Amino acid sequence: MSTEDQEAQEDELLALASIYSEDEFNRADSAPGGEILVCLDLPSHFKVLVKSNGAADSITDNFENTVSFLPPIVLNFELPPGYPSTTPPNFTLSCKWLSPKQLTRLCQHLDDLWKENRGSVVLFPWIQFLKEETLDYLNIRSPYEIEVPSNGLQSWTQSPEKTFGAGEWPSLDKRAIQDVQSASALVRCILDFNEAQQKKTFDSKPFLCNICFMEKLGSDCTHFKDCEHVYCNTCLKDYFEIQIKDGQVHALNCPEPKCTSVATPAQVKDLVGEQLFSRYDRLLLQSSLDLMADVVYCPRPSCQTPVMQEPGGTMAICSVCQYAFCIICKMTFHGLSPCKVTAEKLVALREEYLAADDEGKKFLEKRYGKRVIQKAVEEMESMEWLEQNSKCCPRCGTHIQKIDGCNKMTCTGCHQYFCWLCSSTLNRGNPYLHFNDPSSACFNQLFLGIDADHDFFEGDVEDL
Repeated sequence: MSTEDQEAQEDELLALASIYSEDEFNRADSAPGGEILVCLDLPSHFKVLVKSNGAADSITDNFENTVSFLPPIVLNFELPPGYPSTTPPNFTLSCKWLSPKQLTRLCQHLDDLWKENRGSVVLFPWIQFLKEETLDYLNIRSPYEIEVPSNGLQSWTQSPEKTFGAGEWPSLDKRAIQDVQSASALVRCILDFNEAQQKKTFDSKPFLCNICFMEKLGSDCTHFKDCEHVYCNTCLKDYFEIQIKDGQVHALNCPEPKCTSVATPAQVKDLVGEQLFSRYDRLLLQSSLDLMADVVYCPRPSCQTPVMQEPGGTMAICSVCQYAFCIICKMTFHGLSPCKVTAEKLVALREEYLAADDEGKKFLEKRYGKRVIQKAVEEMESMEWLEQNSKCCPRCGTHIQKIDGCNKMTCTGCHQYFCWLCSSTLNRGNPYLHFNDPSSACFNQLFLGIDADHDFFEGDVEDL
């Protein structure tokens, strides 16, 4: 190798290393050469369609997506001893989303560029052509449709004339390598690369946080994809930690007022750390199970395991402690015997049912059954009526309704005399002494609430 060629090669490789990042240019260690990854600048809203003719790739049939980046064209090259004075670089050109025919056309154009620049270094002009002119040179437009045959080789579904021009179909070049074997592999590669490049671009840009109003790099921010809002990680971390500690796991949404975008579990985990994320994950699972009508919790305080109830029945068996229980009363399963539902349970169930919307009412009816819901509502209405229209006997507790008469009452259950006004028991020998005693709170109030011309002296009662 001449000294001039050796110096030209070294200068060119050093220039490429200074122009391109390590992600774009990798210089070989053993010989003069290397690998260059050329990412094309796509038009905005560039749409890719992938079709497969193979049964194994049926899952990707008619895949369609809008992308900002496509996997790079890879130029591997080695500089021979006669380069650049007499010999062109040895190279291969590979790409996952370009067909061998398209890559062949690009190889031939790189050869033409060498012929035009014989005696001069040519790698940079090659890279510039691949990056800036490939789409126009191959007449690639959006939407771009790819059909992947079952043998794994791609054929772009444009007419030959549209892609290459009439009579211009070239024979395949051995240096043209299309290195994807299936439609599913191609789709996965396109999506993964597009996502990685979008994150790389996002990380390098500055954004204004609308919480602290400070400008920070995207690498220190979180992006809500649905609404495109961006907040710094410090502010969002504090916001999420407060919500999780308060148990508001469904409130981890975008802080923008009235915005409904929700953070992904991965975003939450990156911000709050393992311990709080475990709490978030547990509460989120529990709240999701609570919304399932066929899931109940084992009533044993030491267990509390979620249990699937038997379809159409009222029995559930805990998979951990093997406790068989009634899903309505939460007691040991009692077969066809009626539930022993406590008054407190009925009150709570009725209040929950009356406060629920239509969907909530349907959910409760499905979980407890319409019969139980109806019983809870009716019994609580009866209890409310009794509280408003009757009083309990101070001796036996029987509900007594006053229909008419004076305020001296007689219990129909135990025949105890009592005062309707203060519910005090009255002396059986002289029950009216209570109303004639000046020290009594009910002094001279035997006929309180009774018309002056009323004929009854003792209250008419009804046993309830």
